[in-house]
Amino acid sequence: MKQSLKEIKTLLIRLSIALLAYPLCKIIFFFFNHGYFREIPFFEFLSILFYGLRFDLASLVLMNTPFIILHIIPFFSEKIWYRLILKTLFIALNSAAILADCIDIAYFRFALKRTTADFFDLFGLGSDISTLLPQYIRDFWYIPLIWITITFFIAWLYRKTQSPLHLPQRGRDARATSFPLGRTGWAWFSWFILNSVLIGLCIIVFRGGLQLRPIMPINASEYVSAKNIPLIVNTPFSIIKSYGLEKLEEKNYFTEKELVSLFDPIHRLQPATCNPQPATNLFIIILESFSSEYIGALSGKKTHTPFLDSLIKESLVFDNAFANGKKSLEGLPAVVAGIPGLINEPFITSIYGSNNFNSLASVLKEKKYSTAFFHGGTNGTMGFDAFSSSAGFDKYFGKTEYNNESDYDGNWGIWDEDFFQYAKKKTDEMSVRVDPSTGKKEPFLSVLFSLSSHHPSSIPEKYKTRFPEGELPILKSVEYADFSLRKFFESASKEKWFDSTLFVITADHTGPSNDPYYSSSAGIFRVPILFYKRDSNFKGINHKVTQHIDLLPTVLNYTGYDGNYFSFGHNMLDSAHTGYAVNFINDVYQLIQDDYLLQFDGNNTIAFYNYKTDSLLQNNLMGKEPEGEKPSDSYRMERKLKAIIQTYYNGMINNKLTAGRK
Repeated sequence: MKQSLKEIKTLLIRLSIALLAYPLCKIIFFFFNHGYFREIPFFEFLSILFYGLRFDLASLVLMNTPFIILHIIPFFSEKIWYRLILKTLFIALNSAAILADCIDIAYFRFALKRTTADFFDLFGLGSDISTLLPQYIRDFWYIPLIWITITFFIAWLYRKTQSPLHLPQRGRDARATSFPLGRTGWAWFSWFILNSVLIGLCIIVFRGGLQLRPIMPINASEYVSAKNIPLIVNTPFSIIKSYGLEKLEEKNYFTEKELVSLFDPIHRLQPATCNPQPATNLFIIILESFSSEYIGALSGKKTHTPFLDSLIKESLVFDNAFANGKKSLEGLPAVVAGIPGLINEPFITSIYGSNNFNSLASVLKEKKYSTAFFHGGTNGTMGFDAFSSSAGFDKYFGKTEYNNESDYDGNWGIWDEDFFQYAKKKTDEMSVRVDPSTGKKEPFLSVLFSLSSHHPSSIPEKYKTRFPEGELPILKSVEYADFSLRKFFESASKEKWFDSTLFVITADHTGPSNDPYYSSSAGIFRVPILFYKRDSNFKGINHKVTQHIDLLPTVLNYTGYDGNYFSFGHNMLDSAHTGYAVNFINDVYQLIQDDYLLQFDGNNTIAFYNYKTDSLLQNNLMGKEPEGEKPSDSYRMERKLKAIIQTYYNGMINNKLTAGRK
């Protein structure tokens, strides 16, 4: 029994050494991302580290399961090869966990959440990872250094736990070495009992306690606000818990009758709420990582987009607009197909990506529109080419079609300035296309997704002095993209098709920020949405809450489309609709409506803020609303959000993301 206790003690010491890496990585993570968590005082951060141990221990046990099982085998503890295998396994398993945490030290600033299992899907989407990996290593050179340092540290501590090796002996001593527990039944019985208890404790630790269901990342909201969940959980835990979760389970918050009364995604035959323009061309520009913060006309801060600022003065702009995701893979379906990102895995890469759905391209094809999607990235980048095909676009134009390596930025694809002009040239060709059945010109839909304002934020060498480094690395590339947009409009405005074209400009998602508001749960989704048409009544500022998924119904309504279609959004130009926005991050659903922001964990509302008067979301109003005869704002918003979630989940599962046509 003494030998069994000794082995268990050694195992626990070694696991404790591995456990040290988790809070250590969180401290480094907090240091490098302090701008996002700036409101957290030091002692509160210490309490967060303490609460995070529940999740750290769960990851520790799961990551080290092979090591634990091998460690408790009693036969080989004095064998050199056995000790070497144990040490190698310990270092390999825990260095993998440390690497995951270290990657998020840098990657978090882009996604603002812990990495989930869908991260690995990027390795199957084009050749970007192999191309960009050397660049990322150069830009974030300190990440491998941190990883290697921590790994060497735990390996050094592991060596301290190794007892002297007993050399093989002959006779009775040799048999004792071969059977360290001895040959008595009591020795084996005690070994069995002790290790059964150990395994039982490991199961409890992995589950996070004795509660009915094992802990998930969302359980971190029991200790902190949704925004601070990434400080509680660790990346291995986030990846493990999200792996294989793309298969959704139906939601049954309401009966079908109740559900339709609360939220109905089927947009039925209705007269247009604005003057329909059946022959209007459409040009949608999605600017990579263009936060409202960077646009002086929207944020009131120093501008990095002088051209966009000037265009806003001549446009109808929605200054209270929100993205429906934090990734390009989430932004594109929201803008083009009215599908928000309400699960951890983007729709494009999920098992539901092959579902039937309607998009601007597929619906406008009924009105004889010719359609094209433009993205200067390497073909296959993030699956954009495949998505554009499933969305019904006639043509996809990427780096391959551009076919000029001299304009390649060395990372993602073609420089914005050059590719924007290419998109304009191809649109020129579309604008003169004639429908052979009618002899009339076909209207067109062009969607242009920019590229350069993305990490590593490269700009052409000839513009290095024109666009110097700013407070954030991305700002110089934002200024370059704005410059490219100016040149595009200068050349496009000379074409005949320009005056009959409605331009819609937005961002796919927000970029990095050091500003407390733009790092808040509301601010991280603030993007521009504006409509521009020369010599039209599309002018002014609208303060209504709007979102990406509102673009599809708005554009279809504007073109006078008179069929049924499916969309989670609403017509932004309909004054009868007050507007709202829905988001999802860190396993928390979020609804923004009127002056309020509500956060919901799938079962209960966990926070309710007046984001207009409490922009940093520090005063949770849960339980503080005045009682009255009418339902509270939080109650009404929770029911609405539940209805949206139920519609989303059940629609995905049952492949019901379309509507019958007229």
